[in-house]
Amino acid sequence: MMRLAFALTMLLCGSAAAQQAVDKGTGAVLRGLDKVGGHVVDMTLRNGESSSLGRLTVRLGECRYPEGDPAADAYAFLTVEEEGHEAPVFQGWMIASSPALNAMEHARYDVWVMRCKTD
Repeated sequence: MMRLAFALTMLLCGSAAAQQAVDKGTGAVLRGLDKVGGHVVDMTLRNGESSSLGRLTVRLGECRYPEGDPAADAYAFLTVEEEGHEAPVFQGWMIASSPALNAMEHARYDVWVMRCKTD
């Protein structure tokens, strides 16, 4: 449902942000939270790499940011899989400034994008 809302918002939005040129980062910094234990971990991944967060595997497809401004709003394509589950827990674009727009819904873990890497 959230993905549909996001897609419709992007289609209907005529804002400069939706039409802005972007650059592709070499990776991203993601933040993970174990809600039960209160543990926070930062994951620095290159495009195509993955990292573990408890029973989850977080894979970064790619990270993009507004052209010429890597410190600005990043968005990344993530695939999050959980041990013992066939379908991904989350797969799609996540936006650093609006993580709730297309959020991962999981009872124990939370993942969000911090920024793109350019080196």
